[in-house]
Amino acid sequence: MNTVLLIIHLFVTLALIGVVLIQRSEGGGLGIGTSQGMGSFMSGRGTANLLTRATAILATIFMVLSLTLALMNRGTPSGGKSLLDTPTESSVPAAPALPAAPSAPTN
Repeated sequence: MNTVLLIIHLFVTLALIGVVLIQRSEGGGLGIGTSQGMGSFMSGRGTANLLTRATAILATIFMVLSLTLALMNRGTPSGGKSLLDTPTESSVPAAPALPAAPSAPTN
C-alpha cells in the first residue's frame, strides 16, 4: 500500500511542479500560461483560472497524500527512523579488546 501511495505521490508532485512552472508570473515565468501558449484554446484569463484551480487541487492532493504516508509510517519501526538519528551504543559493535603491552624491565 505504501508503494502505491508513494508512486501516486511522485506523479502528483511532478504534475504540481509542471503546473506551477507554466503559470504566468510577474517576471514572465516560462510564458506558456498566456493565450498564445495555449494555441488560442482559451483566453488569458481562462488559462489563469484553469491553472490556479489545477494548482489548488494538486496542492490539496499532495498534502493529503503526505499526511497519509506520515500517519501510515508512524507505528512501523523501520519507517519511523530518521536519517539524522545518531546511532545508539547498542547498535554500534563494540571494539575488540587490545592485549596489554608488556612493561619494560626496570634496572
